[in-house]
Amino acid sequence: MSEQPSQAVQDYLKIIHRLGGSDQVVFPVDIAAALQVKPPSVTGMLKRLAEAGWISYKQKSGARLTPSGLSEALRVIRRHRLVELFLTQVLKLDWSEVDAEAEALEHAISPRLEQALADYLGEPVEDPHGHPIPSRTLELRQRDLGRLSEYRDGQTVVIREAQDDNPARLRHWQELGLTPGATVHILHYQPLDDLFEVEVGGRLIRLGSEGLSGLRGELVARQASAGT
Repeated sequence: MSEQPSQAVQDYLKIIHRLGGSDQVVFPVDIAAALQVKPPSVTGMLKRLAEAGWISYKQKSGARLTPSGLSEALRVIRRHRLVELFLTQVLKLDWSEVDAEAEALEHAISPRLEQALADYLGEPVEDPHGHPIPSRTLELRQRDLGRLSEYRDGQTVVIREAQDDNPARLRHWQELGLTPGATVHILHYQPLDDLFEVEVGGRLIRLGSEGLSGLRGELVARQASAGT
């Protein structure tokens, strides 16, 4: 496996990783949906990936990344997220624009340029959307995050990650202040109407579950009462 994997191989490895294929089996139908391709083409590609040693694959049980496949997936993810950060911090592109640009550039970046970007940016730990950037040694920090739509009345949540594949939704979240690092107070949830009332930055916002879909965060522990 000394040759540089093709763009198609890199895309498949990245998607398998996104679907949890580093520690569990991923089914072809889920890969097909994520890549927006027909299942038969996925089956053929998975067989080729298995023959090359990137994944372990059994037709009836699905695919899982091998150690070499995991390393390559993390390498592509690192490049993608470094490029996103460079485009926002240095070239001042909006965070809603950079996912598609990084998708195109991630396959053309050499290891030397990758490290030059990382050095210039100060070996960053997160991309503009809050996703962890794999380290130089391809270690990916794991966090226990929940979907914002899972939290309920009276809870306070800090947003950590925003899904980056929908530019219009990213722009909307930015307008509302629903960005990584923002503190969100869940005031009320009306299950019949599927309507959340939340407060962020002193502003009252009403959104349904779909409007919060793609935002992930962590619960803020309640402050201990004075004198306890």
